[in-house]
Amino acid sequence: MNAIIKTGGKQYNVENGSLIYIEKLNVEVGKTVTFDEVLAIGDKIGTPLVEGAVVTGEIVKHGKGKKITIFKYKAKKDYRNKTGHRQNYTLVKITDIK
Repeated sequence: MNAIIKTGGKQYNVENGSLIYIEKLNVEVGKTVTFDEVLAIGDKIGTPLVEGAVVTGEIVKHGKGKKITIFKYKAKKDYRNKTGHRQNYTLVKITDIK
């Protein structure tokens, strides 16, 4: 069974046993987390949420993503600005969909 959950301003299609990278959560590794904003579960679509539906998962690890380079440039003005960014993430293993 699969479900669509909403967390961190994004939507994720999940199923039992799947690993998802989401925006960083302030929960310790090994703890369980519940997602109560379920948009769809199986063939049932919520308006906007499915009532009583809960998806639980276990925190596997925290980390930083790949580096993204931002380069700003203006022609003929001698302006160049190079910066980088690494987004924090949390890896979650989905354990149960109810």
